[in-house]
Amino acid sequence: MERSWAGALAGVCVLTGCTVQAAGSEGGQPPPVRIELSRTPAADDDKSGSTPGAKPSTPSPTPPKVLWKPGDTGRDVRELQARLRQVAWLFDGPTGTYDDLTEQAVKGFQGKRGLPTTGKTDAVTWQRLLDMTREPGHWDLYLMGGQPPDAPDTRCMTGRVLCISKTSRTLRWMIDGRTVLTVPVRFGSQYTPTREGVFSVYWKSRHHVSTLYDSPMPYAMFFSGGQAVHYSSDFAATGYAGASHGCVNVRDEAAIAQLFTQVRNGDKVVVHW
Repeated sequence: MERSWAGALAGVCVLTGCTVQAAGSEGGQPPPVRIELSRTPAADDDKSGSTPGAKPSTPSPTPPKVLWKPGDTGRDVRELQARLRQVAWLFDGPTGTYDDLTEQAVKGFQGKRGLPTTGKTDAVTWQRLLDMTREPGHWDLYLMGGQPPDAPDTRCMTGRVLCISKTSRTLRWMIDGRTVLTVPVRFGSQYTPTREGVFSVYWKSRHHVSTLYDSPMPYAMFFSGGQAVHYSSDFAATGYAGASHGCVNVRDEAAIAQLFTQVRNGDKVVVHW
């Protein structure tokens, strides 16, 4: 009977994974049975070897969205450049192209404020710049030119005309209603305004120097008193941050050199809003 009971128990232990161990018998009594259960790994044990109870790792934060980067172009890039000029991280006028100078300016701005110095303008960098600057005006955006011209005045639609718009600050060289060349121009200040109206070129002077202001006026084409269309190195250097003494300044020397060879004495000049 005892053997039968022990055998049954041994069979159960085989099924459950326990160990049966017999001790020595005394006084003819059946030997006691000692049962040791083997540990079976739990189904949810961590197989990776991490410490039980450890907190899960925090996922990396999503990087801010990149708004503009090197190579981008457009009006938004002009605004970025104009605002960087306000905080003295960029000194050249806005060009509308995210070039090397713009990238270096953004890196400097980011580094100064403890932001990642990627050189790309992300949402965090842009918000910080917005908080530190004012809304740039139209001529802040087009400080060095590049603005689109407005429609030509109706008085410019016939003949050979230097059609000069004070609204868009551009000069169109037109022949019989066709635009041959367009360049940005700068005018006089409120104290020395450029005259408006219809005039004609009466004198051309390639290497002219002003007798009143003792300043160079290369490629001068005079149309009203001492006022002329001419190249200005100051306009080329400072853009619309400055003004002339009444003349129509051109900053593109190659363009006005080309214009100077084509314009004749007697050609019409229209200065309009």
